[in-house]
Amino acid sequence: MKEIRAYIQPFMLSKLTMALLDIPGFPGMSVSDCEGFGRSKASAAQDFSPFMAKKRIEIFAPEDMADRIAAVIMETANTHQPGAGTVYMLDVGKGARISTGQWES
Repeated sequence: MKEIRAYIQPFMLSKLTMALLDIPGFPGMSVSDCEGFGRSKASAAQDFSPFMAKKRIEIFAPEDMADRIAAVIMETANTHQPGAGTVYMLDVGKGARISTGQWES
């Protein structure tokens, strides 16, 4: 199992969600608001803060789907501008469904 974690521009969320829902068997995702900065920082304003608003997307998927999901994120969320976002893929040992108590790996 893999975790795909992406940080994207907030205005790209609807477009990305629709693209991910087109993947057969898409396992679902969690979305949260976050702020941060990397190489691209927010432009200086009167009350300077380097943090930029982003959406954090977390998807736990079977290994055979992870590359396709990551590719859809990379293609769909690309604004062709600095600060478009980042995608990470992490190994997950196992996870369980609380309602059934069944572990998945």
